[in-house]
Amino acid sequence: MRFNQDYKNAALDRLHGNWAAVVIATLVMILLCGLFTGGSAVPQYFPQATTGLLYWVCGGSFLLTLFVINPLIVGYDNAMRLFYERGDIEVVRNLFKIATTNYLHKVGGMFLMELKVFLWSLLLVVPGIVMSFSYAMTPYILEEHPEIGVWEASTRSREIMRGHRFDLFWLYLSFIGWAILSILTFGIGLLWLIPYMSASEVGFYEDLKAEQGEEAVTP
Repeated sequence: MRFNQDYKNAALDRLHGNWAAVVIATLVMILLCGLFTGGSAVPQYFPQATTGLLYWVCGGSFLLTLFVINPLIVGYDNAMRLFYERGDIEVVRNLFKIATTNYLHKVGGMFLMELKVFLWSLLLVVPGIVMSFSYAMTPYILEEHPEIGVWEASTRSREIMRGHRFDLFWLYLSFIGWAILSILTFGIGLLWLIPYMSASEVGFYEDLKAEQGEEAVTP
């Protein structure tokens, strides 16, 4: 695994000259979250790795989160993955295409991931937070491995994240300054921070795959 700055530098390298595409996609996601949740911005979940800050801006009811927001988040995460891996700047189009392909598989996979985190949280808050990082790669796995079951997807995430949960935690923590700046700009900075974090996370995921012997795709 690389250092945090390496992931961030790689993300900035991919984003250079392509900010418009990812900022528009992020704005679309935030607007959709607002549309389907009545404009609520009440955080319902710990902002775990795969969803980044989107869980903080996407509040709403359980059913809306389950059937609308979660598939869209899977779509966004993987649209950013295609952007990072292949330089595909059709981020908005890919977001919707991925969100609606194998739809029930993604709904079920995300539900089981969140259920597992919830059950761990019943023990204490800290185990729930720790396990949220264990299951953080589930959205990528659901899209890249549609052949495996929804339960196995989160289990595989837990396996590849073994020994790397705190690496991901520190990667997120390194964005604290940008998060504060986003707050000071009344949330406008999120349009740049969310894709920046997402692209950095994709680089992290690529290293996890390489560690498991899977081929990492780069443009």
